[in-house]
Amino acid sequence: MTTTLNSFQTAEATNLEEAIIEAISEARATCELDGSNSAGCAVAWDIVEELQAEKADQQQAKSNKTSLENYCDRHPESVECLIYDL
Repeated sequence: MTTTLNSFQTAEATNLEEAIIEAISEARATCELDGSNSAGCAVAWDIVEELQAEKADQQQAKSNKTSLENYCDRHPESVECLIYDL
């Protein structure tokens, strides 16, 4: 289960990084076509900024885990980490 979760988080981070690279490319192309003072150019760079902010938020959230959360990430089968739905 942890391997799946970790691979999902890695895939999500990779997808976000790819989205940032693609958004930068699109922003450059938009600004080249429409001009650097156009509304489309501003919107394209706003999208890049939002994606970068999301990446930073995810990295910060990852670093704010408690020691129990870190332990459970490594040992999800241990008794301390079991979660029961009632």
